[in-house]
Amino acid sequence: MIIDEQFARELALDLLNINAVVLRPNDPFTWSSGWNSPIYCDNRLTMRYPKIRKKISQKFVSFIEDKFADIDVITGTATAGIPHAAWVAENMDKPMAYVRAKAKAYGMGNQIEGGIQKGETTVVLEDLISTGGSAISVFEALEFIGTEIEAVISIFTYGFDKSTNRFDNAGVPLYTLTDYATLIDVASKNDFVDESHLKTLAEWRKKPEVWPK
Repeated sequence: MIIDEQFARELALDLLNINAVVLRPNDPFTWSSGWNSPIYCDNRLTMRYPKIRKKISQKFVSFIEDKFADIDVITGTATAGIPHAAWVAENMDKPMAYVRAKAKAYGMGNQIEGGIQKGETTVVLEDLISTGGSAISVFEALEFIGTEIEAVISIFTYGFDKSTNRFDNAGVPLYTLTDYATLIDVASKNDFVDESHLKTLAEWRKKPEVWPK
């Protein structure tokens, strides 16, 4: 669910302007999963732009304060969600934690770092939702120690059916600042992509695992 439609369009344009999102319908990227994709998203680039990262942080904060005012801890996903969680936690004067993809193989063997305990409530901040697998693994790690996860909040989501089903099955609401449909519309209206490519971009969104077959 998009938090704010107008903000979603503004942020989509910001991401396009700084090349955090790049569209290449005629020269697809290859993701680590092996999928071919006409889009590549690297929201880590927002860290380089103080105005944009502050805009993101302020929207996260205002939404959390409005919907989850009594939250105990702000949690980030490793690694891209960590800086955003840190900025939000600082602005809200809340404890912060982050969750690794897997437990360390050395030291204390921690998977969850920072201040979060059994019985506390948290929201998880993520930079990008694709299939939803990494976010759900974070949810499962937090659930295992007895933490209550109120929601996952992401900067961007592709909105794949696979991720939607995963969140529905886990019973965790997903909120996002902007999404694929919004971004493609903004890109088309601001000449980041030719209208002749819109059909291709829509086809990829429906069946990304087999595109362009």
